[in-house]
Amino acid sequence: MTDQQGCGFEGCCGRRGGIGASGGSTRLIDARMPELARCLTLFQYVQAVTGGPVARIDQAGSYAEPSLRGGAFAVRAGSIALRIDAAGVDTAVVARDEDAVALRLLDTVGRTVHQGRLLSEGDRLLAGLAPTVHAGAARSAVPSAPPEVPAWEHGDQLAQFDAVLADGGIARRTSFHRYDGGAYRPIEVDVVASVLDHVCSVGLPIGVAVFAPAVMQACGGRVHVTDRTVGGRVFAAVAESSVEIDLAAVRACHLVRSLAAHGPTSALELDDEDGRCVAVITQFGMVGADVHEAWEDLAASLPDA
Repeated sequence: MTDQQGCGFEGCCGRRGGIGASGGSTRLIDARMPELARCLTLFQYVQAVTGGPVARIDQAGSYAEPSLRGGAFAVRAGSIALRIDAAGVDTAVVARDEDAVALRLLDTVGRTVHQGRLLSEGDRLLAGLAPTVHAGAARSAVPSAPPEVPAWEHGDQLAQFDAVLADGGIARRTSFHRYDGGAYRPIEVDVVASVLDHVCSVGLPIGVAVFAPAVMQACGGRVHVTDRTVGGRVFAAVAESSVEIDLAAVRACHLVRSLAAHGPTSALELDDEDGRCVAVITQFGMVGADVHEAWEDLAASLPDA
């Protein structure tokens, strides 16, 4: 099955014989917020990866403070932007194997949903200062009240992202007839590669979000280069990030409009064969009226499926 639920961390997930799999050490750290945010923002040079077999994002940099479902969210140049569903992230670990050290977030069934490989010796030393917790300690603690999450049916762009974080967006997609926050329509999957090529050629900045269970990692900026393999995998260098999408494994693509900083804003939502949204191409935050207008003109020109 080529869905977004498998492990997408070749060479670094313990299931695949990577960091912490043999001959190394693994320590549990606190996966709750704000403790997790304090830990992530300590590190200065990280290779952060989120995704699975269908879509994946890889960025080197430092973490911005992660946001939770229902909270504010921003994508800033040079920073790794994460949004987390606290109910879905069960465990955080620091895994060490010889000179390699990585921080991994795991979901409730033990899958790695995000990894940050520490690139500098200073960060690897800092990882040793992260307080260790005992198994089950975080789950037994009384959690703080999560932010209120607006209903996606009447919500803005962030409410749509948060619905995807909750269950991959399956409940939202099956009930999309209830959506009154904007327009939506199916478009051809193959048009995604053409969109990336076009924005690259004209220098139009875009935003890309990639989803794993309970975690979203996003980037925004100009597309420096694109490539496509014979098998249908699309690669795009977006700002400081590398984005990879297996279009052959994308079952459907929808163009969804929702309220964002510049008003109604279009997003291309890509679903895997199980109906889970794995990636979104859109505009984040204040990008300038000219950029927003050019993006909306491009979105309006895309043919229906």
